[in-house]
Amino acid sequence: MQRSFSPAVLLIACLAANLRGNDETFAPVSAIFEKRCVSCHSADESKGSLSLQSRAALITGGDSGSAVSLKAPAESLLLQMISGEKPEMPKSGARLTAAEVESIRRWIAAGAPWPADKKLEDRSLADSNWWSLRPLVRPELPRLSAADQAWATNPIDHFIIATLRDHGFGPSPPANRATLIRRLYFDLVGLPPSPEEVAEFVQDPDPHAYDKLVERLLDSPHYGERWARHWLDVVHFGETHGYDKDQPRRNAWPYRDYVIRALNIDKPYGRFIEEQLAGDVLHTGTIDGIVALGFIAAGPWDFIGHAEVPESKIDGKVARHLDRDDMVSNAIGTFNSLTVGCAQCHNHKFDPIKQVDYYRLQAVFAAVDRAEKKYHSDPAVLAEYTALEQQQRELTATKKTLDAEVKRLAGAELVKLDQAIQAARQASTTGLAPEYGYHSQLHPKADAEKWFQLDLGSSREIASVACIGCYDNFNQIGAGFGFPVRYKIEVSNDPDFKKEVTVVVDHCEQDVLNPGTTPQVANFAAQTARYVRMTATKLALRQNDYMFAVAEFQVFDSAGTNVAKGAAVTALDSIEAPVRWRKANLVDGIYPGAKDANLSGKQLNELTRQRSELLAKVIDAELRAKLTAAETAAADITHQLSKLTAPNVVFAGTVHHGSGNFQGTGNTGGKPRKIFVLHRGDVKSPTEEVQPGALQSLPEWSGDFRLPEGHSEGERRAALARWLSDRRNPLTWRSVVNRVWQYHLSRAIVDTPNDFGRMGQLPSHPELLDWLAVEFLDGGQSLKSLHRLIVTSSTYRQQSQPDENVLTKLKNDPRKTDAGNVYLWRMNRRKLEAEALRDAVLQVSGKLDPKMGGPSFQDFVIDQPAHSPHYEYHLHDPSDPKSHRRSIYRFIVRSQPQPFMTTLDCADPSMRVDKRNESISPLQALALLNNGFMVTMGQHFAARIEASTQEPAAQAELIVRLALSRHASDEERLLFADYIRAHGLANACRAALNLNEFAFVD
Repeated sequence: MQRSFSPAVLLIACLAANLRGNDETFAPVSAIFEKRCVSCHSADESKGSLSLQSRAALITGGDSGSAVSLKAPAESLLLQMISGEKPEMPKSGARLTAAEVESIRRWIAAGAPWPADKKLEDRSLADSNWWSLRPLVRPELPRLSAADQAWATNPIDHFIIATLRDHGFGPSPPANRATLIRRLYFDLVGLPPSPEEVAEFVQDPDPHAYDKLVERLLDSPHYGERWARHWLDVVHFGETHGYDKDQPRRNAWPYRDYVIRALNIDKPYGRFIEEQLAGDVLHTGTIDGIVALGFIAAGPWDFIGHAEVPESKIDGKVARHLDRDDMVSNAIGTFNSLTVGCAQCHNHKFDPIKQVDYYRLQAVFAAVDRAEKKYHSDPAVLAEYTALEQQQRELTATKKTLDAEVKRLAGAELVKLDQAIQAARQASTTGLAPEYGYHSQLHPKADAEKWFQLDLGSSREIASVACIGCYDNFNQIGAGFGFPVRYKIEVSNDPDFKKEVTVVVDHCEQDVLNPGTTPQVANFAAQTARYVRMTATKLALRQNDYMFAVAEFQVFDSAGTNVAKGAAVTALDSIEAPVRWRKANLVDGIYPGAKDANLSGKQLNELTRQRSELLAKVIDAELRAKLTAAETAAADITHQLSKLTAPNVVFAGTVHHGSGNFQGTGNTGGKPRKIFVLHRGDVKSPTEEVQPGALQSLPEWSGDFRLPEGHSEGERRAALARWLSDRRNPLTWRSVVNRVWQYHLSRAIVDTPNDFGRMGQLPSHPELLDWLAVEFLDGGQSLKSLHRLIVTSSTYRQQSQPDENVLTKLKNDPRKTDAGNVYLWRMNRRKLEAEALRDAVLQVSGKLDPKMGGPSFQDFVIDQPAHSPHYEYHLHDPSDPKSHRRSIYRFIVRSQPQPFMTTLDCADPSMRVDKRNESISPLQALALLNNGFMVTMGQHFAARIEASTQEPAAQAELIVRLALSRHASDEERLLFADYIRAHGLANACRAALNLNEFAFVD
């Protein structure tokens, strides 16, 4: 009997079969898609216009039509892309296995079943089983033959020669002493040795002479100057903000001095990390704990995006997001050599860094801005200042809470009275007119002179003068804005003030108190003169610069008549921005208190009385007592602060207590901003809120901070500093030894020093790297010990020139199979960096100023300093002795780099530079020959030679000894002597400074 089935029964059977297909074929395919495909083919990414997150997108999407063909499954584009000898997909990582391809084939053949409403997720995060993330373990030293054991000076050599033997190579002979001393000098202090130092070392019979030389150079203060430059490259330190206006940072230099100081005293590296991220929290009461925070603010900063755009606007949010991104990337890139910034839009494509981890790191810096931070160099004063400042902030917060309660009780009536009082106070203080006075151009230093003078039209009797200060709330200065700290007033009948000059007011010997807007009247024996000049000999502080401003200048005869009203005014320089600032404002009769002062004062008294009566009605005795106590305490703290010496300033990562649109978090007491994971990195698409933390990538070291509720802003940075400096963080210790190795051997063990991830290079000597990291970590974290270990190795002391006698005895010729000298079968010859070359030129020419520390010298002239500065290098005089300091003290501009230094491959301060370019170009040759600095130093070099000898042959010998640290050959003496006679000594000296031997180190 033939059975028949109803359509309903058939449908149920089909559904059941489809469900079984879902279970059997979809599960392995979905795992493959989520692990290998969705990161590039999702609704967000959609490369090739294809998403693998849903069945509908898979069947209909793709640039070439559907990726899956249900009519001809075997011909599906998806199968074609993942199959064959050289499959097109996946683009990165290993190809799919045969089993994985077969799973996808079976799934397509089954009709590509897909559970309803199932959306696949990106689960492509790389695992943590990567060499740089594995815990540190000290490797055993390789076993060597007796001959190789004899060659090895220290454990470094064991690893190097074992690797050389594995490749059939061998080491090169040691370099001679003359080569070694020049190599050591440039590596450790960045300067050439003197001829006397070379001769002494070469002739020293002591077998420990080399070790003693190493110790002497490590103890030199020039060591810190040399190695600080390497560090500042990595952290992208600069002394201008960058971006479009590129304003100067006058107080960035204390961080640079901190790095030099820390290196010279051999500060343990863990402490070095802690101070730069959270020194104010972990090492309170120390100067280094404050100035080291310049690390956080070392990079470029969008001044316009912060100072002119509020945080509430989209552009303001973007500016602050990018600011935190720079802080995060600088911290993790510098100390851990990871490209964490790649995770701000999605999980890192190659390394186990989740997007949420990136934003947890941003939360660490959620309350931090770049701003001026005050400190004192005296630790006792610093401790007192820090305590008083903290009390002042706490009282300010208390007063703010109390004032809010008063406003709530008094209501709209109090608001109206306060507005009226403010208007009356402004009128009483400044007058009602907008004209303010005279304002000089800005100057970077206080000790510059600025002047203005009045022409009375004819010689007049002068019995007294009066000077009234300006009122301007710029930077909350207020009354006395721009009034000079020291000044003098002179009269004369000579408009140039070169003869018959009488000084009638002299305040040039000591600083005067700022008089505010109180007229400064000086009476004296009557004089007869046509011109009156006021000269500021010490300018007033504005913000990071100095200036001279006066609202009104009056000249009275013995009858009390102001004979200066409307007089002609000239000045050394002036900001002419009427009606606010112009020279003519000095004699227009309009100045603070000149108009309606009495009326405004009466109004102010009456309004103040009304306010007091209102408050007496609405606030009780308890609230009044709290207000009085807060005001009294605040006044007392202000008085105590005024008695302390003026603080120093560093541009650093700090809570910004500013005004205008750039409020920072100071107006909320340093409360961290809320940080959200941003969908695709878009500030307009926040998702989940995150708390501060670090990376979850390390197998044995969690990135969870577990901070308590109500923790302070600084505790976040302290937690990150501890996470980075902990011995369980293998990245930190591998990173630093790799960087130091690079600067000595010209090639890092991991030749991508800023990227220890999967897109970086593998270590050439992985066991050596780990051995160095453990040795450094367990040996006190001493950088000087690490230097000592490297430079005393036989590896470091090899000659750079291949030795034919040695190479012919080897199994393999390394010139053919290791031309790049990856395995260090010889020393690398290297070109001097721009700074080392410039410093060497200064030293050889006898013009190097050894002064250490302090504000940077400027080898440019600033044009338009008040708006968008132009840094004009061609206007600088290379003979100016102020610019003859070491290059580490050069003022570093971002937008307009120094042309000469840039030509010589100087680092770009807007980028984190892990290793310098080492190019050779005709432009460099032209710069070294014709640049004004080189021409000038050639002349000074010649003067130094000429002071010792006038005979050309002797001059030739001295040129070579000073420039190349060796004696001249007979041929060189003859050539240089002939050149001196034909072209002059200065040109011969310049030629020597252009020799390859001068610019390269063997």
